[in-house]
Amino acid sequence: MKALVTGAGGFIGSHVVAALAAAGASVRAFDQHAPRELPPGVELAQGDLLDRDALRRALAGCDTVFHLAALYSYSWRDAAAMERVNVEGTRVLLEEAGARRIVHTSSCATCGPVAGRAATEADGPPAWELRVPYKRTKVAGEQLALAAAARGANVVIVNPTTPVGPGDRRPTPTGKMVADVAAGRARAYLARSALNIVAVEDVARGHLLACEHGRAGRRYLLGGENLSMKDTFAAIAAAAGRRPPRLAVPWAVAYAGARVASILPREPRLLLLDEVRVARRPMLFDDALARAELDYSSEPAAAALARAVRALRPAT
Repeated sequence: MKALVTGAGGFIGSHVVAALAAAGASVRAFDQHAPRELPPGVELAQGDLLDRDALRRALAGCDTVFHLAALYSYSWRDAAAMERVNVEGTRVLLEEAGARRIVHTSSCATCGPVAGRAATEADGPPAWELRVPYKRTKVAGEQLALAAAARGANVVIVNPTTPVGPGDRRPTPTGKMVADVAAGRARAYLARSALNIVAVEDVARGHLLACEHGRAGRRYLLGGENLSMKDTFAAIAAAAGRRPPRLAVPWAVAYAGARVASILPREPRLLLLDEVRVARRPMLFDDALARAELDYSSEPAAAALARAVRALRPAT
């Protein structure tokens, strides 16, 4: 396999590059910015995803594409950039990749949440959540991939839940959450909220399994363990040697505060309106399809969260 990985400098992308290299694949990393570190033997092809000439050069000689380039943000100020990367970038990639095997990285956000149970690949998000640019653009990008598969393209889709672990340097909103709790900056948690927590290494391995075993046109949730926000914060705090936040804030109260904060010249780090908006329902997911069809598995969430916390500490 000669694989091109778009978004290779990102959180999940860097782990997919490492997993491919460890499996003996020939890997070319494509990113607008040069990744800090690449495994030995991995080629670097630097360029913008919407630059068709740069993308064609990067695709040359590759038979497989892992498309992970995306912008993950809940700031409304990033809406135009998310449209450009998550939608138009995906459109260009699908057009240029042609008949190659493509693993398109979507999100659990395109599958739910749904009321009263864990969402599966047969589900979709509530319509009111499509006001959130991140969710709307990830749905639109995934629909492009599904449409390409319907026309005969060799595209399989993976939907990671909430990955945590080392290497979340920028960080993603999830990485910021881990860092805020570990540092004691988060003094409360959202009542009745929940996440599906998964180790980023398991998500990366799931990408390789999807490439090998996934059926074209299928979506596969790559998840881990459903945890309440209270238990998630407690696991992070325990790994950091801190007392967990004890104040449970009702969603309506958090939403009202976030709406007020959204009109400020600078959005507070801990109170983004869209991040609160999508937490209205517990974000629970069921990844049984990937476990059955891909032989996917995941480690306990507490272990993944502890490793994410350890990665925050400076090397000694």
